[in-house]
Amino acid sequence: MPSNVPTFPELLAGATRSAVHLEMRDAYAVDYEKGPFAEWRSGHRHDLADRASWWRAWLDLIQETVARGVVVRRARIVSEPVSEYTRFLYDGTFTNVAAGEEVRWLPRRQASDIALPGNDFWLIDGRLIRWNHFTGEGASAGGEISEDPAAAKLCGDAFEAVWARAIPHDQYTIH
Repeated sequence: MPSNVPTFPELLAGATRSAVHLEMRDAYAVDYEKGPFAEWRSGHRHDLADRASWWRAWLDLIQETVARGVVVRRARIVSEPVSEYTRFLYDGTFTNVAAGEEVRWLPRRQASDIALPGNDFWLIDGRLIRWNHFTGEGASAGGEISEDPAAAKLCGDAFEAVWARAIPHDQYTIH
């Protein structure tokens, strides 16, 4: 990862109003999820009542960010029927919601006429983009930072268009 790309704690610490995240892949193979995905595949599910078993540093970071008044939203564009990996994400999303993230799901067929950027991204305060690059197999290929106003507008407009059509997590049923 280039040295000018802040860590996620640094990125979210700089947010003052909003942090939005658009995910558009049906599978990710990021290193930190390999263990939890394998455990999920073998039948492990988080127990909502046993917060200590699933709370982790990422959720602390989201909770701290939201407590400062930053609105954190995540939208996922998914193919249906959903992939096994999307089922894994769906089953664990209640943890993100418990931390204060707002999460919505948009079936890919409903996104056909939305102009979307070529990569997943985080957009901080409508101006700072952290592009998330992935290999063809879904492994992280590092991030990239941009403050290009035109790209930020594209990301903001795309996210809001997806958000307006997407289904809140507690109402979305996976197919």
